[in-house]
Amino acid sequence: MLGASADAAGENRVTVFAAASLTNAMQDIGNAYEAKARAKLVFSFAASSLLAKQIELGGGVDIFFSADSEWMDYLDKKELLAQGTRHDLLGNRLVLISPTALPAQIRIEKDFPLAQAVGTGRLALADPDSVPAGRYARAALISLGVWKSLVGHLALAENVRMALAYVARGETSFGIVYDTDARIEPKVHVVDTFPEDTHPPILYPVALTKDAKPEAKAFLAYLDGAAARVVFEKYGFKIVKH
Repeated sequence: MLGASADAAGENRVTVFAAASLTNAMQDIGNAYEAKARAKLVFSFAASSLLAKQIELGGGVDIFFSADSEWMDYLDKKELLAQGTRHDLLGNRLVLISPTALPAQIRIEKDFPLAQAVGTGRLALADPDSVPAGRYARAALISLGVWKSLVGHLALAENVRMALAYVARGETSFGIVYDTDARIEPKVHVVDTFPEDTHPPILYPVALTKDAKPEAKAFLAYLDGAAARVVFEKYGFKIVKH
């Protein structure tokens, strides 16, 4: 978990749980918002699955910003979201990466030879049993007919930023992350982008929790506004109209 600017004693504190892939963009947006608003923001960044479970276990969270619909659905079914506030805000792309020091060249297509390229190394991805980025990656590899050949060569990470780190440090020969993650790490090389029809749409829904403080509504509106949009687009996110 990463903490951004926080004022634990402040009555206007807004606590935001956001997917790890949103870290850089949300920190920039938070800094800009705090400079113009009275509210203080506290961010926690991790896998959407972990954040959703924490929201289920206890209160104190005002906004949930997930990297997929499934974990937002999970909280919605448990009636932990403020009705009428949930909406899809962002989109993303899935990419195959390798270390910049050892840039690979391979084209993503049906039955492409990724297992042969990985060889005795490992393919880093977020845990597909719980983390959105991993689920998208598994779906893409299954669609392309190469998942079974890679199952014994995976380095599973607790979130997408850890998968990115494995590749950046040269601990794995390849990794699958979001396009936005690859853009912020100079030590990785984008090998190719997965076709969007190989996996479910990558959407980032956001919502207030049922116990959200009044101040949280203003920050949610700010995330929908022009200033935040500029930051999201700078980091490579696609804006979803709603």
